[in-house]
Amino acid sequence: MRNGPAATPLWVAVSKAPRRSIKQSSPLDDSFHLLVERGFAESMATLALDQKQTGTQTRAFVVAWVFTVLFYFLEYAVRSSPAVMIPELEGSFHTTALGLSAILGAYYYTYSTMSLVAGAALDRLGAKRTVPVGAAILGLGCLFFSGGSVMAGDVGRLLQGAGSAFAFTGAVYLAAHGFSARYLATAIGATQCVGMLGGSAGQFAIGPMIEHGLEVHAIWIGFGVIILAVAVFLYLATPKEQSAPHAQEGGFGSVLKPYKIVFSNPQSYLCGIIAGLMFAPTTIGDMIWGVASFQKDLQFSYHSAVLVASMVPLGWVFGCPLLGWLSDRIGRRKPVIMGSATVMILAGLQLALKPFPIPPHVAMFIFGVASGAAMIPYSVIKEVNPDNVKGSATGGINFLVFAITAFLGPVYAKHIGKGIGSSLNLHLHFQKGAFFWIACCAAAIVVSFFLRETGPAAHAQVQSK
Repeated sequence: MRNGPAATPLWVAVSKAPRRSIKQSSPLDDSFHLLVERGFAESMATLALDQKQTGTQTRAFVVAWVFTVLFYFLEYAVRSSPAVMIPELEGSFHTTALGLSAILGAYYYTYSTMSLVAGAALDRLGAKRTVPVGAAILGLGCLFFSGGSVMAGDVGRLLQGAGSAFAFTGAVYLAAHGFSARYLATAIGATQCVGMLGGSAGQFAIGPMIEHGLEVHAIWIGFGVIILAVAVFLYLATPKEQSAPHAQEGGFGSVLKPYKIVFSNPQSYLCGIIAGLMFAPTTIGDMIWGVASFQKDLQFSYHSAVLVASMVPLGWVFGCPLLGWLSDRIGRRKPVIMGSATVMILAGLQLALKPFPIPPHVAMFIFGVASGAAMIPYSVIKEVNPDNVKGSATGGINFLVFAITAFLGPVYAKHIGKGIGSSLNLHLHFQKGAFFWIACCAAAIVVSFFLRETGPAAHAQVQSK
């Protein structure tokens, strides 16, 4: 049992953080999914220090954080690996490309929903009773997914999405209890980069296994066993916490009240739409259909198709911190968002039309780097909402982003995905798919015009008038 005062909930810590530290958030510290903001990270670190943990307890939280980072790595690998086994999964589930798309897309329904409650569950129950359960649900989802029926595939993918929602949130929570402010941002950045590497490994590591004849059901059983083992170690390593007294006040619904504020702000929806339109080309276009498109429409070898597709998540590793730094450097958000979306359009045009002698893997890497700007709206949504709902604002945008992904996935599959490798003009079909994602990026630029500029330079300009 942990000594010292009871843990303060995440959203309460945010509301009590000094205004000086959360006036402006930083996309550099924001990197990829949840709760990453310089001011918020500092307040979380202060919370951890205020609890007067012993050195042993602090080390225990760091060890638990390491296992949660591994959980996050595996979650991303699970999310991206179906891209390298589309034909094999169609055969395993005895379904078409359109039917398979519906199975794979089920992941995003539960992920988006559970992202709203993952932080609240951590506040209410602590890490020991939530994060290992999330990992166990992900592992069970992989085991279900190894089955040979559509029902097993649907259930497996739904469980995978539900369990995955606890990975990054849990890593941030544990890092805040194990690291001081001096190292917390670094720990969170390392967490995000490891996750992105997991997305890339889910393709370039699993692809050769498929190429050498390993059955897909064996791969998913392997995923399940490994993740369940991580869940056990995570449970054993995570210290038990006392429940905060005020966490019990007002019931679970009171913890979700900040979402009412977030979703009553039109700017919150603009942030979610922009990020969703910039994420969808990578999460759907690359991480689900990328390998099949290059292999069947452009007649790449399987090995080459896997290599090219894996360049996008690898580009994220560089793009998220680079574009976050650039936004901080110039003090503005919108130019970086719109400029990056433009680069994504140019990279897409290069892939579709080949106007320049740029290899596809280079164009895909550039596309991945530019897509890292999809994290900037995660800062903007916290800057356009009150200080006391910053954490909920991030959960809200995560919900909106993956809701858009869940919507666009079946649309792409119905109009483009089902025709991969079977159209009369394969190259023209590949171009059609590329233009679908180019249109998404163009729409993100249009929506960005209506987004409020929240960068430091814009505030300085207003104050000087």
